[in-house]
Amino acid sequence: MNVYYKKHHFGQRGATLIVALILLLILTVIGVAGMQDTTLQEKMVGNMRDRNLAFQASESALLGGEKYLQSAVLPVFANSGGLINETYTNLQPGNPAFWDSYPWSTNARTYATQFSELSAAPLYVIEEIKTMVAPVGESMKFGALKEIKSYRVTARAQGGTTDAVVILQSTYRRQGGI
Repeated sequence: MNVYYKKHHFGQRGATLIVALILLLILTVIGVAGMQDTTLQEKMVGNMRDRNLAFQASESALLGGEKYLQSAVLPVFANSGGLINETYTNLQPGNPAFWDSYPWSTNARTYATQFSELSAAPLYVIEEIKTMVAPVGESMKFGALKEIKSYRVTARAQGGTTDAVVILQSTYRRQGGI
């Protein structure tokens, strides 16, 4: 007895090809999304570095302005050359919009810095604040008054691009109340 088995030869219907193409499409989408994420992270790191560079340069200029105030004799604050007195009519302390529109290129002092990657040299402005009078705390001079000269130093620096701008302020009192 001979038993013949009938072989069924089904033709390929392309299911494997379709599954492979769908998997390839999914992997491509994942790869493109990963590349976009990496590119975005690189941009964020670059911008953060640029901002950090501007912050360091602005902080350096701020210290430079404070060091300038330590000179033995200060010139007259005549609202030019980055030295502003209390009569400067456009002065609005603590107003960020004021410092954004301030004429930095014409009325500020340039600070020479060691940062070579900056798009522009850091600048600073020194404002003379009203003289304050405070009582002297020594018992022998009870009731005596002492003048205290205070200054506000405002520094502005740009990072590697002009888009990263940092403005810092500090209030400085000269030693000895001079």
